[in-house]
Amino acid sequence: MRYLTLPSLVFASLLSTAAFAQQAEPLNYNLVNVQAEATRQISNDEMHAVLYIERSKKQPAELSALITQLMNQAIAASKKYPQVKVETGTQSTYPVYDNDSQKLKEWRGRAEIRLESTDFKAVSQLISELQQDFQTQSIEFTVSDAKRKKVENELMVEASKNFQQRAQMLTSAWNKSSYNLVNLNLNTNNYYPQPVMMRANMAKFAGAEAADAQNVAAGESKITVNANGSIQFK
Repeated sequence: MRYLTLPSLVFASLLSTAAFAQQAEPLNYNLVNVQAEATRQISNDEMHAVLYIERSKKQPAELSALITQLMNQAIAASKKYPQVKVETGTQSTYPVYDNDSQKLKEWRGRAEIRLESTDFKAVSQLISELQQDFQTQSIEFTVSDAKRKKVENELMVEASKNFQQRAQMLTSAWNKSSYNLVNLNLNTNNYYPQPVMMRANMAKFAGAEAADAQNVAAGESKITVNANGSIQFK
């Protein structure tokens, strides 16, 4: 019967531990990080507008009734344009005091209405009608969700192809035969449009009695899909 000495046992244990560690955590060689992207300029196809009314009355009940009447009229007018999405925005009422005596002078109320549509002509006509009582706070143009998703799907394919081209180029540059894809992330950019602010004295799309739509220039937005990941040379 053979007996292992203590040094032999320690040495054998070290070899076993090293072999286990090598299996559990294999060393990764020939890994390369690759980045690529695909970008496209597309026309904005959705228009957003915020209009508001601001009125003052001595009594808060009278003010509330007036605000309600004007808002109801606006909602009724918007029903002639079913292609325009309409929703009410923030509404507030607050007291106004005399600067000298600090006594209650009147009550002032403000209410908003928000418009959204891909039909620019319809929105412009509705704004023109509402501006008999309302003022325009802001107008902005964006890419609709449906159009954005369609373009992003196309750019994902394009970004993936660009990634593969770069990976193949690097493989050739390092004189390797081929590569394996380790991981790949596809990310779309977040676009936040800047609203076109319009002052009250410039906000009239047309005369108070006119209903002709103003010609608008919606501009473009840039959509980008980034592809980043790792490859391993064979």
